[in-house]
This record gives sequence, C-alpha cells and structure tokens, in this order.
Amino acid sequence: MPEASSTPSHLGCALLGLLARAPSTGYDLARRMQRPVGYFWSARHSQIYPELARLERAGLVSHEVVDGAGPRPTKRYAVTPVGLAALRAWVGEEAGPQPVRDLETLRLWSVWTVEPETARGLVRQARAGHEEALHAYEAELSSIAGRAEAQDRSHPLFASVLTLEGGVRSRRAAVEWCDWMLERLG
Repeated sequence: MPEASSTPSHLGCALLGLLARAPSTGYDLARRMQRPVGYFWSARHSQIYPELARLERAGLVSHEVVDGAGPRPTKRYAVTPVGLAALRAWVGEEAGPQPVRDLETLRLWSVWTVEPETARGLVRQARAGHEEALHAYEAELSSIAGRAEAQDRSHPLFASVLTLEGGVRSRRAAVEWCDWMLERLG
C-alpha cells in the first residue's frame, strides 16, 4: 500500500530520473549516481537503498527479483507511472533558493591568512580539479552530442547534453578564475 505522501525527496527525484532512463539494480543506481549524476548531485551508497524503499512504499517505483552476481537474487527497480508523474511535477516546480556549500570558495575567502605559496598551492589544486572535470565533461559531451537522440527534447540524451554543456561552461569559467587568481597571487 502506498504511503500517504508520495512527494519524493531530492535524492528520490535523482533516483526517479535515473530509473526513468532505465530500470536498474541498487548497485547500478549507486554507480550511476557517481557518474553522470555525481557531476551535479551526490549521495552515499548507504543512502540509496533506504530511499528506494521509501520510493517503493510510496508507489513511485517497483521492483522485480532477478538473478544477481552473487549467491542471492537482486532487485531491479523501475519507475512506475505514478513515479514518473511525481518526477514530472517536481521538475516543473518553481525552484526555491539553492543552499550553497562550497568548501573551495570558503577556503579562498580566507586565503589572506596563509603564506603566498600555500595560497598558490590551494589555487593550483583547485584548478587541476576543475580542469580534470572539464576534460571529463567534454569527453562525455563529444561522445553523445552528435547522436540523433541528443536532438530530440523528449529523449534523456537531450537533457544530458544540456547538463554536460552547463558543466563544460562552468568548469571553463572556474579554470579561468583560477588562472586569474594565480596571476593576482604572483
């Protein structure tokens, strides 16, 4: 019996978005939460299974038992029509203010308290991370952008192109910002 409230959490919506693309086991969902969803949303493996149970109790996902890699069978989850409707409603909601928790910028805000070489090291480390992410986004984007499905706004690849392009643009800006900071730091 579905729970009274079928409004999914943000993690629930991330899982519904993945399941709307393809039915998956919990293990596969955890892997797909690292990439591609991990580019813009994170969750620990330990959060996924309890959330799947909540989604199932709410009638937003269902599962079938399939042979697993180990000695026990495993569950393959799929979004239900009610789950897809809840996902659509969530996507269409007005997004309120987003909480910002950016440890990198928080550290940079107090960079004046450390020696110049420590500050430059922090910025070089940040730059390397942004550049690595930029290359990953560009590679993934180039692997799907030319596909016909990526032009169809009702196909998941269309949304993947949109989000990857956003990642490319934001990481490029972050690399440029780091270069600017390094210049300022001497």
